[in-house]
Amino acid sequence: MKSYILLENLVFYANHGVFEQEKNVGNVYIVNLKLDVDLGKSCASDNLTDTVSYADVYADVKEQMMYPSNLLEHVAKRIVDCLKNKYPTIRTVEIKLSKRNPPMGGQLDYASVLLID
Repeated sequence: MKSYILLENLVFYANHGVFEQEKNVGNVYIVNLKLDVDLGKSCASDNLTDTVSYADVYADVKEQMMYPSNLLEHVAKRIVDCLKNKYPTIRTVEIKLSKRNPPMGGQLDYASVLLID
């Protein structure tokens, strides 16, 4: 059986960006995660120690989001590395990191990066 943990639409306010205004004012960021994890043991045991804690993953993502970076790519890779290093049962991390209303001189909802590692 293929199994995933999904954490969807995690919202953070952070100070990422190339421009000084972005670094000073900050922006809203949305994180979506798909964690490839074997959930067979936890499905049978009903025990948190047999899976990856959503709350712990959220705390790790929040911590990484608070370190300013110029590029979304850098933040997303940092999150992927953190999760894969901390939770050896995670086989693959798919992350979509979106910046709301990026300063592009045009109207759009989000600019996003998608990494799969």
